[in-house]
Amino acid sequence: MILRYNLFTIIWAAVILLTTLLPSSSMPSVSVWDLISFDSFAHASMFAVLCFLMIVGLTKQYTLPKLKHYAIRMSLFVSTMFGIAIEILQFSVVPGRSAEIMDIVSNSIGCLIGIVFFRWIYTW
Repeated sequence: MILRYNLFTIIWAAVILLTTLLPSSSMPSVSVWDLISFDSFAHASMFAVLCFLMIVGLTKQYTLPKLKHYAIRMSLFVSTMFGIAIEILQFSVVPGRSAEIMDIVSNSIGCLIGIVFFRWIYTW
């Protein structure tokens, strides 16, 4: 049952993985200042959606009650670790790409935004 309720989370994580692991030749060329603001916003947005979907999926599943109870904490942890893993993969696997601390920070901020959206939508 846990996979059924987290199908959208898994699909979204696959989209994030595919888009962030593109070689640097596939990336559009923009100026550095445009890239910093757009890149941070894109990372935060993608991870806000990921964390939100994961929280929703984990709270709806009933197979693992502890996971349901700690859905927000687990989603924050898994989403943040996923972002760190992507940066490590970019550094070690994808030619022309490098790991950036600001991407990890943007991913983590996005996860926190996803939690805020979840709380805002589901507690009102």
